[in-house]
Amino acid sequence: MNEIRVIKPHERDASTGQTAGMTRLAGISAATCGSSGIWMGQFTNEPGFRSGAHHHGDVESAIYVLSGHLRMRWGDRLEHEAEAVAGDFIFVPARLVHQEINASESEGVVAILARGGQENVVVNVEMAEAKTG
Repeated sequence: MNEIRVIKPHERDASTGQTAGMTRLAGISAATCGSSGIWMGQFTNEPGFRSGAHHHGDVESAIYVLSGHLRMRWGDRLEHEAEAVAGDFIFVPARLVHQEINASESEGVVAILARGGQENVVVNVEMAEAKTG
């Protein structure tokens, strides 16, 4: 079908891959509009949220922070760290094990997420000695 599609908030798809404590809603996907080469959606997390360690397979990810204070950790033991706030873009390479943390105890995080592939793969990873603080 060759037409523009507008996906309204109530049409977002929650059946995409999830990480405990984080909500991902697909806006642009095969399920919502028949896309075949891109996945784009929104994620939210509550104040104080901390995801488990995970990666997204062979797919690169781009994040744009709409609101809140997002801390990203990555590495074999999540030993590297970067901070992002509203207006910041974040690039996450394919297969990079990482963790998202809401750095605020009082404000949620809302961000837009895009992936260079149709599937929103989420591979949760057990880490024996991950940084916790």
